[in-house]
Amino acid sequence: MVMASSTQFMLVAMVAVVLPSVAMATQYIVGDHAGWTVNHDYVGWANGKTFYVGDTLVFQYTPGSHNVFKVNQTEFKDCVKPDPKDALTSGNDTITLAAPGKKWYICGIGDHCLNKQMKLAITVEDSSPSPAPTTTPPVAPAPNSAHAFSVSRFLLPTAMAAMAALSLLAV
Repeated sequence: MVMASSTQFMLVAMVAVVLPSVAMATQYIVGDHAGWTVNHDYVGWANGKTFYVGDTLVFQYTPGSHNVFKVNQTEFKDCVKPDPKDALTSGNDTITLAAPGKKWYICGIGDHCLNKQMKLAITVEDSSPSPAPTTTPPVAPAPNSAHAFSVSRFLLPTAMAAMAALSLLAV
């Protein structure tokens, strides 16, 4: 019984640590409904968005019509195509933003970057901001309940995952 409790506690602890960062990440479809295509305003698309470490960019396009290269600032400015083996070509390419700073992406097909504005530049921030403090006083545990707790809207995914993990262990 002690071994099961230790295992359950470790599982719940791991879920509680990992899930909030995953739950807070945002997935961006580059170009929204237009996707990754020629003659789209990617400067306008990125304007007003704040990208954070852990967020993902999804480049959606018809395979063979386009591709995606992650490039440096000079390659971006001059539309220099890197080695073709470095191209992402699936048509549903997901890039996780792993580090803060400027990031540049281009299409390497024909003149798509140079003459058809198929290029994206973004700035990635270090981490997402902490949720604003609530003005509502915390909820006190119910009387005679050693296991009562209050779940904020930011911890709800963690609590749900922990309960699911515990129910799986009980089976």
